[in-house]
Amino acid sequence: MEKINTQFVGRVYGVRGQIVLVHCESEYRPALLEVLYAEKDKNVVLEVHSYYERDLVHCLLLSSKEDIYRNMRIVSSGTELSVPVGENVLGRAFNLYGTPVDGGILMSKKTQRRPIHPQARTVTIHGNKQRRLLETGIKILDFFTPLVEGGRLALVGGAGVGKTALMTEIIRNLNSSHPGITLFAGIGERIREGHELWQSLKETGALLKTALIVGHINENAAIRFKVASAAATLAEYFRDEEQTDVLFFVDNIFRFVQAGNELATLLEEIPSEFGYQSTLQTQIAEFENRLGSGAKASISSIQTVYVPGDQLTDPSVAAALPYFEAVVVLSRTMSQAGRYPAVDFLNSKSTVLDHSLIGEKHFKALTSAIEMLNQYERLERIVAVIGIDELSAQDKVTYERAQRLRNYMTQPFFTMEDQTGRPGVFVTRDAVVTDVESILSGGFDTIAPEKFSYIGVAKGVIDNEGT
Repeated sequence: MEKINTQFVGRVYGVRGQIVLVHCESEYRPALLEVLYAEKDKNVVLEVHSYYERDLVHCLLLSSKEDIYRNMRIVSSGTELSVPVGENVLGRAFNLYGTPVDGGILMSKKTQRRPIHPQARTVTIHGNKQRRLLETGIKILDFFTPLVEGGRLALVGGAGVGKTALMTEIIRNLNSSHPGITLFAGIGERIREGHELWQSLKETGALLKTALIVGHINENAAIRFKVASAAATLAEYFRDEEQTDVLFFVDNIFRFVQAGNELATLLEEIPSEFGYQSTLQTQIAEFENRLGSGAKASISSIQTVYVPGDQLTDPSVAAALPYFEAVVVLSRTMSQAGRYPAVDFLNSKSTVLDHSLIGEKHFKALTSAIEMLNQYERLERIVAVIGIDELSAQDKVTYERAQRLRNYMTQPFFTMEDQTGRPGVFVTRDAVVTDVESILSGGFDTIAPEKFSYIGVAKGVIDNEGT
């Protein structure tokens, strides 16, 4: 951070993990959210969280606890934590302080900075006047849970079901056609995943209009928690100042909640009934409410939500989901069966599925598809007990058509070509709707269901059958 005049505050009284108690020895009392430093080591950074007593301050430690010790002299900068904004951040990956982590040069001192906390400014949020669909090129998403510009989509699932892989593919596909900029916030995820995303963006040429701000899993809880606010500040800047449409990606919202829970425990706050911090709802609301669309530009947000123990009723998940217009639930059963993307068709929901937005053709196909998949769920249990040969002729037709539909919704990803050996495909929404109509009406009844796995458009199956 830029060097500025400082004011002596006091000395370190105690350290509890990422919480530092500072005893005020001067008449100066720092304000809440004010940034403090060690007098002789500017790498030691604190943020005022609350007053324990008149002369004792709880501070969040935003640097390594290895560098701090009892009686260390602490001074105030008189400023809040800020993050670099503007064109200079595009093409870069950096941490909470704006320090590059991509191996590149430091950002210019002339780069504009902005406080990360929402109360630093007042912005009027507007609804999106002309809503349009954003095509991800991923069949199962564009058909069952389409993403609307200015809306929010959640990718929900437990560990290892493909949330990050699905998000990476969405970033890759939307970047090529979206006229605005892309922001990625890595909250508490693995360094390897951030590096893979960086490489993918670089290889596809999308890095130049993308900024990545990260607080990896090895960082302390205070840093992981603050990265969400810093990322929201970047999104707000491009929406309000640059009047640019923003694609905003977050991986992972649960890690944000988890970091807040760790801090609440260290601050000895009384937890809620289920062990989470009592401020859980407030923290999520403050973050999500900053991601609304302005009068001239929108923020379209895609966020992953880790589900502890695969329990969708977990309070951290239940608190976040009401803020999303579309919720994509990933199934461990489908993941274990090798069906990707492992989306649970019937538990995934969207509030934008209306005639005026997706069209009559899509709406009718979707309604029929969901009805058939519900019948498949019932028939699958029967087949598991007595076998498919015992089904009636009509039920057998329904069962096999549903199998074709389920297999058709699997898809090879561009970003996973190295791992799967399958070339990625991009399929338009119109093509998906047409193919689904044909599957439901019996247009492919002569083709085995397994032929539909990991294909692009269904025409390719017909062509292969002909040869």
